[in-house]
Amino acid sequence: MNTNLLHMDSRPAESPLVETIWRSRSSQAGPFLSIAASRLELVVARHEGQLYCTVRGPETFPTMAHCPPDGEWLGIEFKHGVFLPHLRTGDLVNGEVKLPRASSRSFWLHGSAWEFPTFDNAEVFIARLIKEELLVHDPVVTSALQAQATDLSLRSVQRRFRRATGLTHGAISQIEQARLAVALLRQGVSILDTVALACYADHPHLTRSLKRLIGQTPVQLASESNPMQLSYYSTPELIRQNLRQE
Repeated sequence: MNTNLLHMDSRPAESPLVETIWRSRSSQAGPFLSIAASRLELVVARHEGQLYCTVRGPETFPTMAHCPPDGEWLGIEFKHGVFLPHLRTGDLVNGEVKLPRASSRSFWLHGSAWEFPTFDNAEVFIARLIKEELLVHDPVVTSALQAQATDLSLRSVQRRFRRATGLTHGAISQIEQARLAVALLRQGVSILDTVALACYADHPHLTRSLKRLIGQTPVQLASESNPMQLSYYSTPELIRQNLRQE
């Protein structure tokens, strides 16, 4: 599989509620592997002159997807605990909601027409979502990920955590750990060093985790002869930073 199927880049976001803003474009049609993801994201797709907007939930297992030729995508990946209150995050796990188009330049969201954001003006779009209270953050999630005490009972924390993220604390940690391993292996880090850097118990533990959450073994991910095209994932430095914070 040619990893040049999708050309990707990303940038940090100015908004404290956004993890990263990424974009990609396809040079040809073909399959790619959509790997597990722990965050909610909003994706704008452009294909054959048409724009589409989708809210994607967390993904707890890998899936094969088809990439059309000459497509373009913009992704706004939100931080853990950030959600759209009028959409149940739990209902979006391993799924998505396609937002209806209002015009060639806008889509419907919670009864109002919104102009499609771009890679350069995404912060303006995000700020408006926050102002209209269509994008909120539950600080309980941040406290839980950072092991900070709260005045709430454990059951209340767990309930709010699931409401905001759609996942458990353990599921998020496992997914982020696997994505870190992917990023390390794809940058040429050895399998044994990846075991240590991504804090796996041993090589078999790494293999089981990656097969379940990524869909490939460490050997396959490290291979330069037949690399599989994967969906977007952050750099090792950013993922490690998030794991330390969480």
